[in-house]
Amino acid sequence: MMNIPLDTDLIVMAIWGLIFAIFVIKLFQSIRLVPTKSAHIVERLGKYHCTLDAGFHALIPFVDKVAFIHDLKEETIDVPPQECFSSDEVNVEVDGVIYISVTDPIKASYGITDYRYAAIQLAQTTTRSVIGTLDLDRTFEERDVISAKVVEVLDQAGATWGIRVHRYEIKNITPPETVKNAMEMQVNAERERRALLAKSEGDKQSKINRSEGVKAETVNRSEGEMQRRINEAEGKAEEILTISRATAESIERLASVIAAPGGHNALRLQLGQQYFKQLDGLSQKSSRIVLPGNMVDFDYWMNSISLTEEKPT
Repeated sequence: MMNIPLDTDLIVMAIWGLIFAIFVIKLFQSIRLVPTKSAHIVERLGKYHCTLDAGFHALIPFVDKVAFIHDLKEETIDVPPQECFSSDEVNVEVDGVIYISVTDPIKASYGITDYRYAAIQLAQTTTRSVIGTLDLDRTFEERDVISAKVVEVLDQAGATWGIRVHRYEIKNITPPETVKNAMEMQVNAERERRALLAKSEGDKQSKINRSEGVKAETVNRSEGEMQRRINEAEGKAEEILTISRATAESIERLASVIAAPGGHNALRLQLGQQYFKQLDGLSQKSSRIVLPGNMVDFDYWMNSISLTEEKPT
């Protein structure tokens, strides 16, 4: 009977100690240090009260509580692979990644339950609808069109969700194995066609270059031969002209000498010397030579060329 009050006091002290501990814990929890690029949504008695920006903040214990914590930095969200059908009824698997950031923490807290999950679902449905309007070949070429359409749709929804979608990128578009094999065969055939075309173009250009080289060589040779003949003709013409000039000049000089006093006698004497010199050369030959009778008549030959001896007047 004496131990009951002692046990009661211990229980009361334990209860008060627990209350004090809870109060201290709540007191420490009411002190908030918000980091940069973060936002804390505070509710007072279950109703939105304020948004805490970066810095030190003190709340009222048991009255205020931080209901949501948002990171305002840009974040990436993977969009899981999904099956889509192109307009030509080919099943492809598409996955991607979204780059978003929270712009309005209040809307991100109360405008939607989970904006990340909602963005993923909306990106998947938009991707399926866009790919459904494209052929399989164009899905690989129109990635920018698909990304732009997804960003446009997410931006419209993000205005009410308090988020901003910066970009959406498609990571992989995977067709079925049979279609992949057919595409590889098509690509190989196209490469072989381009290789053959390039080879034929190279052969064509090589033949053109070779023919142009032969043509240029032939033209150069013909021009060289033509120039050689022209030079030879000009040389011969110049030689003939020089000889004719010299001959004319000698004839003119001979005529002037003959016309001068005593010219006939001088010419007659010169020819006589040449005449007798030639006769002397004939006489020194060992062979017998038969000459006409008048060959030794010097006066006859001189008279035949009108070179008679001048008589002094």
